[in-house]
Amino acid sequence: MTTPIDDLQTVRDYLRFASSRFAASSLFFGHGTDNVWDEAVQLVMRSLHLPLENNTLFLDARLTREERTLIVDRINRRVNERVPLAYLLGEAWFMGMPFNVDERVLVPRSPIGELLENGLQPWLGDTPVARVLDLCTGSGCIGIGAAMVFEEAEVDLSDISEDALAVAESNIELHGVGDRVRTVKSDVFASVTGKYDVILSNPPYVDAQDLASMPEEYRHEPELGLAAGQDGLDIAHRILAGAADHLTENGLLIVEVGNSWVALDEACPELPFTWLEFENGGDGVFLLRAEDLRQAQGQS
Repeated sequence: MTTPIDDLQTVRDYLRFASSRFAASSLFFGHGTDNVWDEAVQLVMRSLHLPLENNTLFLDARLTREERTLIVDRINRRVNERVPLAYLLGEAWFMGMPFNVDERVLVPRSPIGELLENGLQPWLGDTPVARVLDLCTGSGCIGIGAAMVFEEAEVDLSDISEDALAVAESNIELHGVGDRVRTVKSDVFASVTGKYDVILSNPPYVDAQDLASMPEEYRHEPELGLAAGQDGLDIAHRILAGAADHLTENGLLIVEVGNSWVALDEACPELPFTWLEFENGGDGVFLLRAEDLRQAQGQS
């Protein structure tokens, strides 16, 4: 009996084969791509360490048996085990940069990246950014992205998970920002010290109902990074309670709460949330200024 690696030889062959397998399966696309073709291109090209764009030169290149075996194995795991592609590759892209990822962290996909690419404008204005906190950092992608945008800023990557912080430290090394970026083990603000000009967070925000009905792909991600109680707001409320004490006078708090945004809006009528809009998709991200938080808490 022949196998795909006997019949298929070129990059083009494996792009077609992967596309066909994916199209015939009940895959869910929510970890970086949203369609069969892009998923196939990313799996095949990155398995071969080839670029995702401007790669037509390689389409008719013949693959070694080892390369063919690797690609077929990854296609099979993607289809049969529903493993997210980023975990199969060991990498995900965020703000145009590669990040190390595995099942110790969520796959990066936050729309906060679009805000950072725009320098947090117009919200930041002329406020200088000397310190940034990425709370519930996971892989560190948001905080490291911030370090790339605010080139003079010191950035703290905070998480309760030592496993996640190990991945974040690998990404600090990958991007060569160890002189300005460090990790902090903390349960929300418990071990965080000092004040920040910007606090960014993509915390756990999945409510119990959504957690129970998630596609199989999400079952490979750490539940610690997803689940946030019955209404998905356990961590968000803790962030709101502590953020004012850790923001500078003109500081900004930006937090993603996804589908739980309606519940949060209803639960905190005293807070003037700005719900941000994105050109590239995504919602459920709010912005608050330090003064808004302090006024709501009765501080001067």
